[in-house]
Amino acid sequence: MKTRPPKTGTATEESISASEKFLFGGPLRYDYGFTSHEQTMLKISFLAVARQIPGMLRTALHLAWRADRTALMVVALAEIGRALAAAFGLLATNRALASLFASGSSDQLLRAALPAALAVGGASALSALLGIASSWAGDRLEPKTERAATVAFLARAARVELASLEDPDFSRLLESARFGTAAVRRLISQSIAVLTALLGLVAAGGVLLTLDPVLMPMLVLIAAPKGWGAVRSARRRYGSTMAWLQHHRAAAILAQLITQPHSAPEVRVHAIGPFILGHYTAMAEASEQEQNRLARAVVGTSVLASALSGLAAAATFAVLGWLVHDGQMALAVAGTAVVGIRTGAADITSLVNTANRLYEEALFVADLERLQRESERRAIPTGGTGLPHRPDVITLDGVGFTYPGRATPALTGITLTIPRGQVVALVGDNGSGKSTLVKLLCGLYLPDTGRILWDGTDTAGADRDQLFSSVSVLEQDFQRWPFTLRANVLVGRPEHGDDPALLKRAADYADLHPIVEAQTNGWDTLAARGFQGGVQLSGGQWQRVGMARTHHRATTHGPGGRPTHLVIADEPTSALDAQSEVAAFARIRELADRGLTVILITHRLAATADADLIYVLHQGRLAEQGTHEELMADPAGRYRASYLLQAAQYDTAVPHQRGTEPADAEFS
Repeated sequence: MKTRPPKTGTATEESISASEKFLFGGPLRYDYGFTSHEQTMLKISFLAVARQIPGMLRTALHLAWRADRTALMVVALAEIGRALAAAFGLLATNRALASLFASGSSDQLLRAALPAALAVGGASALSALLGIASSWAGDRLEPKTERAATVAFLARAARVELASLEDPDFSRLLESARFGTAAVRRLISQSIAVLTALLGLVAAGGVLLTLDPVLMPMLVLIAAPKGWGAVRSARRRYGSTMAWLQHHRAAAILAQLITQPHSAPEVRVHAIGPFILGHYTAMAEASEQEQNRLARAVVGTSVLASALSGLAAAATFAVLGWLVHDGQMALAVAGTAVVGIRTGAADITSLVNTANRLYEEALFVADLERLQRESERRAIPTGGTGLPHRPDVITLDGVGFTYPGRATPALTGITLTIPRGQVVALVGDNGSGKSTLVKLLCGLYLPDTGRILWDGTDTAGADRDQLFSSVSVLEQDFQRWPFTLRANVLVGRPEHGDDPALLKRAADYADLHPIVEAQTNGWDTLAARGFQGGVQLSGGQWQRVGMARTHHRATTHGPGGRPTHLVIADEPTSALDAQSEVAAFARIRELADRGLTVILITHRLAATADADLIYVLHQGRLAEQGTHEELMADPAGRYRASYLLQAAQYDTAVPHQRGTEPADAEFS
């Protein structure tokens, strides 16, 4: 399982271990947005990065200006002040050296150099104070900028159309932009570091240029090898990380499989632990080889860069000595040049390293800005035609819908009516279009063809917020919020706050009190395992919580006093025992008796017998419709065949004959 180390940042056959090939079929690459820039740094030169520094600084300036102008001004003034203090310090150093190298007694020379020496100390102290001010303002600016970016990101993400979230390209952009919110903070800190290095370099270079123009080439001569070494080592390290990134992911997955509870039974009973551990060991050994190779390469580059820089420094000092000896440069200027060159070289090295990191952060921030434009284009429109509070009838007229990227329509030519205050059941096999239809009714999708009318008002041009406020949804896989039991119920209408009367009413409806009373912390119990005080609820317990939440939303008014009109229950009793299931369907009927319209989706056809109206979907089309009695009267009907098939499984008097019904007769 030995592997040869890669020479680039691209995963090649040589960089993929035998274990990875066997277990994962090749390199294990994530298909997420945050991986979109993994190889970017390997495809762009440092000069290209340097050319983009002004644009990156403008982006950081714009973000910081919106977050905290005062802190930004403090940073800018402090960094400019530090650069001026550094320049003044170099000039004062030159003055002090000139005084010390003049003719006269030691006391006279020291007295003459004292003012300049004090000026150097004062400049150093001022620079330190300004550095503290800049750090304070930066620490204040960074979290504010990140918070503003994160809030804006989440607000946009919560408002885009559902179809956009299901678009793979937009989903990747959303994931990458999420990393951009943290990158914003780092962009600010890296921008400050770049600004510090740039201003310091300008200050040192300006002083050297003032003292003697020949000093500038000397600065470049010494700093260039260090800068080259910093860039090469950083790129080498980055390239190695990228080449072995999928390897580390694969190893991490193996470690997780050994330790997580879900895989623990097979790891032990089937003795898979040694198998996984063997492959993990092989991967770890391959990783060690790569780390050793990288360490040797970095050391080699550092030695070469240091040697070149040392030779350049020796040549520079020789030139300075010759200039001093020849009388073309004062000894004080040469001494100041040594200090200035060392300072400038350090600033160049810092600038090179920081610019690389700045560019990497800027890529994710650019995705965040692109998300802003895309999310505005894909956002759910605000405003529109008003909808009636309690329409007498909801009509679907020739409704069709096709998911993006698919050739086959999910729904075709659906025409039906949903009367107010009735329980309307949608039945059909998996993939028949039931869930798509209810998402259209909720306003999560808009139909591609046809219309959905509320008493004649087309929902396509209606105020979508009014539509959302009029609907309550209890899906089979409804959201199990990692909140307290209290919050999990009241989140149905969060605008009503913590109202004990509403909470009790919802709990009474769902018979939730026994579950709450069994918890040590009662309503304040955290329904999330893995946290201190958290508990794991069973599927049936969660279903009761979901029913309480649905009742809370269905029986309270939303913004503007708008009541809930449409309740959608998608497999609301799948995790309940038989007795609880019967009681749950009775509660659903209660909602209809109160004037609400209930859409019931269930595969348990015994429950549909009490529905006022049943629509049977098949392959995206309306196949049958009517009451239970009307549909059972059709000897060739799909509904009848499925109902009898399910009923036969519970009829102990008649042996169930397997294989005698049509293969697609049962709705499952």
